Amino acid sequence: MAQLFQIHPEHPQPRLIKQAAEIARSGGLIALPTDAAYSLAGVAGYAPLLDRIRSIRGVDERHHFTLMCRDLSEIATYARVDNTQYRLLKATTPGSYTFILEGTRELPRRLLHPKRKTIGLRVPNHPLALALLEELDEPLLTSTLILPGDEEPLADADEIRERLEKLLDLVIDTGGCGKEMTTVINLTGSQPELVRAGQGPLAPFGLD
Repeated sequence: MAQLFQIHPEHPQPRLIKQAAEIARSGGLIALPTDAAYSLAGVAGYAPLLDRIRSIRGVDERHHFTLMCRDLSEIATYARVDNTQYRLLKATTPGSYTFILEGTRELPRRLLHPKRKTIGLRVPNHPLALALLEELDEPLLTSTLILPGDEEPLADADEIRERLEKLLDLVIDTGGCGKEMTTVINLTGSQPELVRAGQGPLAPFGLD
């Protein structure tokens, strides 16, 4: 049964952040509010999490997962980033974007798209998410918390716990979360390609 932590949205309580990090380190699956909808999140190195997230989301192995990172330098550890890509990332992180990039050898193959060898990466602009990432000292593997048959992500902690309490280990409530997902930009080609329009503005990529 999922635990419920009520955490301050701007000044997360260190005691609760430490407890949430311990749940993640032990392989727990967390429903985490971000600057762009709730996400399912867990430590990337824990293999069974992939199957748990796929089962909840109703997606297959071709689904792009996202590594949620603390900062731009951490993104560069897990993805190949050239000078042009770096400038775009620097101008738009932290923010409500997910970037599709080619993964590095630091990533297990199971986390990458099976054909393209790519992965989504993002740096959230949300105090709770950033505090948890800092405490963990490693990225979180994430996927937007939208259930099969639903048109929008879940946005209420009580509803998430009611619908998924036997499938999650922790639900974090910061008093409200939006339903608009991240803007997804593919940066693997010669020009940025819009994959999904969301909360992040398109102007920085010349796509508006």
